Amino acid sequence: MVNGPLNRKLKMGLVGGGQGSFIGKVHSVAACLDNRAEMAAGAFSSNPDRSKASAGDYDVCASRAYGSFAEMFTAEKALPVGERIDFVSITTPNHVHFEVAKAALEAGFHVVCDKPMTFDLAQAEELSKLVSASDQVFALTHNYTGYPLVRQAREMILGGELGEIQAIRAFYIQGWLRTRLESSDQKQAAWRTDPSKSGAAGCFGDIATHAYNLGRYMTGLLPSEISCHLRTFETGRQLDDYGTAIVKYSNGGLGTVTASQISHGRENDLFIEIDGTKGSLKWRQEEPNQMVVRSNGQPHRIYTRDPNAPFMNASGSSACRLPSGHPEAFFEAFANIYCAAFDAIIAKEQGQAVERTNTVYPNVYDGVEGMLFIQQCVASSRENGAWLPFSYGGARS
Repeated sequence: MVNGPLNRKLKMGLVGGGQGSFIGKVHSVAACLDNRAEMAAGAFSSNPDRSKASAGDYDVCASRAYGSFAEMFTAEKALPVGERIDFVSITTPNHVHFEVAKAALEAGFHVVCDKPMTFDLAQAEELSKLVSASDQVFALTHNYTGYPLVRQAREMILGGELGEIQAIRAFYIQGWLRTRLESSDQKQAAWRTDPSKSGAAGCFGDIATHAYNLGRYMTGLLPSEISCHLRTFETGRQLDDYGTAIVKYSNGGLGTVTASQISHGRENDLFIEIDGTKGSLKWRQEEPNQMVVRSNGQPHRIYTRDPNAPFMNASGSSACRLPSGHPEAFFEAFANIYCAAFDAIIAKEQGQAVERTNTVYPNVYDGVEGMLFIQQCVASSRENGAWLPFSYGGARS
């Protein structure tokens, strides 16, 4: 049960996640993993019949499986406090995120949104204004920031253990779109390669945003300029399936972001290397319970995810659920985002002021920066890699 005067679980309303969805189920499992929330309602599909048919997948009664998000918000808002949903999780394709988030905020519901945050930068900037003017919590599921060793690394870096950070190399390499999978009407491929649903970028909007965000979250370095080359190697595809960006940071450091969805045999190989004046580290999402730290003249150190070990800092150990040697991964990282958002939601409900910029969970300002990253990468690539300004005033430090 949640702590505090609410004395109950938070109630979740899901938008998207209908039959055939991948990410909707991930959100529902993660949100409920720590017994702090429960699925209460959903608009699982824009097709009312499909939405009703999906209710059983989430153990939601048919009467609270709505035919549209607008219908859900109206009906739920009319219910007594404690019965209505407390927050909305948005798991639709990108082009629907903004209108759902806007309507949820206006109805008084807290929001957890999948990334990228909106369809374009203009929507992202408008959404940030709506969040700032509201009394609601807004969290963005850049879920890789929830891994224990990512949070361990962040506290180490911000505490100066690696010295001044001079270089970030972030990669997200997949191979599932090596062929025109979208031509077979495969649901996940179809919308991700459709510019009317995905936005201006394909691979770079889908996964490079994760790689970029991971470096920002772990180091706190502020970007200043960006140069990018995007390619569509699969003939006939409408959006990029490969690309590399170079980022100049305000401290003089350099970063690279490389993303691919056409590399044979690669699955979800997100990895990052960070170089500082005192040491370097490397972390890989497919082996998330180990992190390597190196310093010249010293043995390489392998940090394992061990909440009871003295080498773990508070951020790393508090993100763990299991003893060492028992793998924790994707669901648990998602759940850590939700738990941090729940803490903020409960604080808000208690009338407390909460931090909105430098939050443990990715927030609306991270979302705006992510959309700016996409926009400037696409623009730079169209100008043959021209250097373009890349800074956002509302960014986390």
